[in-house]
Amino acid sequence: MGNKKKFETEAVRTQTERSQFLEHSTPMYLTSSFIFEDAEDMRASFAEEKDRNIYSRYSNPNSTEFIDKVCKMEGAEAGFAFASGMAAVYSTFVALLEAGDHIVSSKSVFGSTHSLFTQFFPKWNVTTSYFDVDDLEDIEGLITPKTKILYAESPTNPGVDVLDLEAMGAIAKRHGLIFIIDNCFATPYLQQPIKFGADLVIHSGTKLMDGQGRVLAGITVGNNELMDKVYRFSRITGPALSPFNAWVLSKSLETLALRVDRHCSNAFELATYLENHPKVEWVKYPFLKSHPKYELAKKQMKAGGCVVAFEVKGGLEAGKRFFDAIQMLSLSANLGDSRSIVTHPASTTHSKLSTDERLAVGISDGMVRVSVGLEHIDDIIEDIEQALDK
Repeated sequence: MGNKKKFETEAVRTQTERSQFLEHSTPMYLTSSFIFEDAEDMRASFAEEKDRNIYSRYSNPNSTEFIDKVCKMEGAEAGFAFASGMAAVYSTFVALLEAGDHIVSSKSVFGSTHSLFTQFFPKWNVTTSYFDVDDLEDIEGLITPKTKILYAESPTNPGVDVLDLEAMGAIAKRHGLIFIIDNCFATPYLQQPIKFGADLVIHSGTKLMDGQGRVLAGITVGNNELMDKVYRFSRITGPALSPFNAWVLSKSLETLALRVDRHCSNAFELATYLENHPKVEWVKYPFLKSHPKYELAKKQMKAGGCVVAFEVKGGLEAGKRFFDAIQMLSLSANLGDSRSIVTHPASTTHSKLSTDERLAVGISDGMVRVSVGLEHIDDIIEDIEQALDK
């Protein structure tokens, strides 16, 4: 067998070095710190002459295993694991930016990320310009001598728009920008942005990586030079992932491919059903032929992911009746769970955006986001069907 193993094998077989007990499954290392053999060992460790664990805010065997797995999955050189997805977004940007820098970002980003760009970064004289997901040619017109980062999510939250990663990577390279992609909706199983030119990839591990709605987590992976800056900032400021959550996530990644295959097949069946429903205005799912970026999605992704977006005919009131009629599916703001979830983005995940800001990124008042879970597809459709009937 060669050195390069298949995705599923790396997910199962990437492990930290076994201890003296020769355990088969990696144990939890619930310790805040690690001891040293003598004064010289301690000095050399803090001087980074030795690659070893010192303090779990810096590294821990469980977080290291989780990071190593994601790096292999994404084709990255290094990474750092965070306490949440937003901790990963915030820490990555702040580690790389200086006062006066400029970000060019897709308009279609998670509500909390948008709040960072518009409410907090301006306090440090960091500005952001937005481009529409359908107008990548506008990106170069937004770039200034102060621009440092080009950022996007693909597929987007919640509208499941798909951006041309290769085209964006070429733009970033031409202008010497750091190209960062939030790959949360796709997971590294469906899409590896580094292949298309991304320098860094961010995930909310809370979503499909965990897959069962248990823990919060985030991770950033990418090239050594940029990740060293992210690591040093994070080592000082302390947004590190807990060893317990890292252990949960590493075990979860062992089944990522199996789970995501089922999520995607269920989501495709639901999207196909909704597309033919008389009470549905429109449906968006990357692997539906009606999706405006269907061919691009097929090029970049292995399958369409777990999220389906649609609008109930009748506007906001009809949407409210639909949500109130749901019986089995969960009303929650999370996604990527084994349990199917329905969300109203305008009043939850993107409620901090103004109406105009939401409409500009395709979030209408009646939009419904379904994170399609692992239940039998017949039961998922039956619940949505009875809610639409009401």
